[in-house]
Amino acid sequence: MLEWLLEPWPWYVSGPLIGLTVPILLLLTGRNFGISSSLRHLGAACLPNNKLPYLSKNYNWRDHIGSLIFVLGVLIGGFVGNFLLSAEPGNFIPSFYASPLGVVGLFVGGILIGFGTRYAGGCTSGHTIMGISALNVSSVVATIFFFVGGLISTWFILPLFIQ
Repeated sequence: MLEWLLEPWPWYVSGPLIGLTVPILLLLTGRNFGISSSLRHLGAACLPNNKLPYLSKNYNWRDHIGSLIFVLGVLIGGFVGNFLLSAEPGNFIPSFYASPLGVVGLFVGGILIGFGTRYAGGCTSGHTIMGISALNVSSVVATIFFFVGGLISTWFILPLFIQ
């Protein structure tokens, strides 16, 4: 009866459902879709007496509690989808990354992603899903370079580390 729920959904179903998050969020909350800005909200909540201008005392993270709840929902949804609604749950992390070289790669990659997200003014999901739908030229350019960077990493850099 619910076997369709345990199988991966095709792109032509899941893609439009992901795309619908943009108008739903705009209609229900009046806010843009994006994940990376939630790190700022979380940082401001966890470090209320910091001296960083980005997380200054004048910044009220409570105004963005809906974004934090959205991110929590994404995390819970990913867990439920993988472990409760999947015939074959995926690995949390590929075995290669459990090695010392893999841990270093994840650490360096995380720093680069964090820097790139801040420098680009948003993450891949924010630019690609929200920015392109809002016809932002900067989001189109950013998305093109996300894909170019991903292709270079997948086809040229990753093979150097995996034999």
